[in-house]
Amino acid sequence: MFFFKNKKYLILVSVALFIVALDQVTKTYIHTSFMLGESVDVIKNFFSITYVRNEGAAFGFLSQASFRQVFFMIIPVLAMLLIIFMLYGVPERDKVQILALSSIFGGALGNYIDRLKLGFVVDFLDFHWKSVYTFPAFNVADMAIVCGVGVLLVLIVLEGKEEKKKKSASSQPG
Repeated sequence: MFFFKNKKYLILVSVALFIVALDQVTKTYIHTSFMLGESVDVIKNFFSITYVRNEGAAFGFLSQASFRQVFFMIIPVLAMLLIIFMLYGVPERDKVQILALSSIFGGALGNYIDRLKLGFVVDFLDFHWKSVYTFPAFNVADMAIVCGVGVLLVLIVLEGKEEKKKKSASSQPG
């Protein structure tokens, strides 16, 4: 019951469930309503909804590796366990870090569900500039992971600047 008495774990569960629900609803719609490779322009020459199957990691990385199935069954579980462990050391007042870790957890879980159910991840958000440049397709879970990691990186940079400022102030002759 510790898990549900502690606010930060309630936030983790709530945020993760919201992300997983939104992620799975959108992926299910794409998977059942679109043919593989089918694309619908939303903003001509810039953004489309395109059904893509990603058998690798981010942007298709490791999609051809022979060990990928084992890798993708173990790594997300380890990442989610690591997040739960990291969250233990985060003060309850640090809502931003709690939300960032919760977003990463929810995104990892959303993509993990795809791998368990389908053997691949459904991607569909397709940004491009005409036919000149195409960013790899992604999904709601990917956005949650990237946003969470981005926020954590900003927090690390800000914390480093704060430490530097403190160190500088304490070394000043007073």
